[in-house]
Amino acid sequence: MDNKEASEKSSSQNMDNQEASEAIDALSLTASSSNPSISASQMSLEEKFKIVRSIGEECIQEDELMNLLAKKPQPICYDGFEPSGRMHIAQGVLKALNVNKLTSAGCKVKIWIADWFAQLNNKMGGDLKKIEVVGQYLIEIWKAVGMNLEGDQVEFLWSSKEINSRAHEYWPLVMDIARRNKLPRILRCCQIMGRSEQDELTAAQIFYPCMQCADIFFLKADICQLGMDQRKVNVLAREYCDDIKRKNKPIILSHHMLPGLQEGQEKMSKSDPSSSIYMEDEEAEVNVKIKKAFCPPKVVEKNPCLEYVKYIVLPWFNEFKIERSAENGGDRTYTKFEELAADYESGSLHPADLKPALSKAVNKILQPVRDHFKNDQKAKDLMKRVKSYKVTR
Repeated sequence: MDNKEASEKSSSQNMDNQEASEAIDALSLTASSSNPSISASQMSLEEKFKIVRSIGEECIQEDELMNLLAKKPQPICYDGFEPSGRMHIAQGVLKALNVNKLTSAGCKVKIWIADWFAQLNNKMGGDLKKIEVVGQYLIEIWKAVGMNLEGDQVEFLWSSKEINSRAHEYWPLVMDIARRNKLPRILRCCQIMGRSEQDELTAAQIFYPCMQCADIFFLKADICQLGMDQRKVNVLAREYCDDIKRKNKPIILSHHMLPGLQEGQEKMSKSDPSSSIYMEDEEAEVNVKIKKAFCPPKVVEKNPCLEYVKYIVLPWFNEFKIERSAENGGDRTYTKFEELAADYESGSLHPADLKPALSKAVNKILQPVRDHFKNDQKAKDLMKRVKSYKVTR
C-alpha cells in the first residue's frame, strides 16, 4: 500500500465503529430517516450525514463529506457494475439499500452500466450483445426488489453510449491519467477487475483502471459509492486530483463486501453456486444453500450467516425474528446486531435456530423478484437468455 493511500485510510477511521453499526441498523430500505415521511429538504445536515455515512465501511474523508452535504443540495454519487452474469444477493439487495439511502438524503445516483468494461475484462466471452442482455436483466432485478427509481434521482448510463457521445471529453482524460501513472501503480488496481497483480493480463485489461478512474470525473461524481474491492482505483482518482492541482476530490464511500457462504470465502463468487444466493433463486434453493452454509456455533467472526443478518436483513426490516419452541428459549426479536452477536457467542442462540430464521427473511426479500420474473414476459425472456450464457473470466 502506498504511504499516501495508508494515510488516507487511517485518517478515515474517525467515526466510532459502534456508531457506524448503529447507523446501518437504524435505517430500513424504505426509511429516509427515523421518520420515513421526512423529505431530504426537511432533514438536518447531521441526519443526511448519518444516512450517507452509514453506507460506507470506510469513508475518505468524513470532513469532506460533511462539507459537501452542507454546500451542495444534490450531490452526484457514482456507482457502477460489469454486466457479467446472474446477480447475487450482495449486488442486488445491498445496492438497492445503498441507492435508496443516498436518494433519501437528497443525492442523485448515476449507475454506470460498464458494458465496455465487461468486454475489456472478457466477460461473456467479450460478446457485447450478450453483455447488453445481462445489463438489462440486472436493471429488471433492481426494479423488482425495490430500488426507488421514481423521479430523476437514479440514472442508468451505458458506458459505451455515453463514451461514444462525448468521446472528445473522455479519451483525453483517460490518456492524461495513463500518462501520469507508472505501470506498477496501475497494476496495483487490478483487484477492481477481480484480478491479482500476478494474473496474466491482456493489454485491454491494462486500460481498465485508467478508464474507471476517468469515469469518476466524466460523470462529475462527488461521491464514489463502491465496494471495498474498488478502493484502490478510487484512491487513484484522489491522487490524480493532487497531480492536476484540483481542490475538490471525489469522496470515497467503500461498502462492506459480503463473504461467500462456504468457509474461507472472503467474497461471493458468481461462478460458484454454493457460494452465493442469486436474486431469482427459488425458495427451496435458498433454504438448501443457507442450511449448508458455514455457521460454526458460538463463532461470530467471519460467520457468513451472521453477516447476512447484519448487512441485509436488519437494514431491510429493522428487526430479525427468531421463532423457536419455549423449551429452546422461545421466540426472540432482535433490533441490534450487537445483541444478536452476544447471544450467538454465548450459545443461547444456536445455528439450528438462526438458519431457518435467516432463510425465511431472505425469501421474503426475494419473493417480489421471483414474482416479477414469472409474471413479466420481458423479464422472463431476459433471465432465460442470461442463464443460457456461459460465464467467462
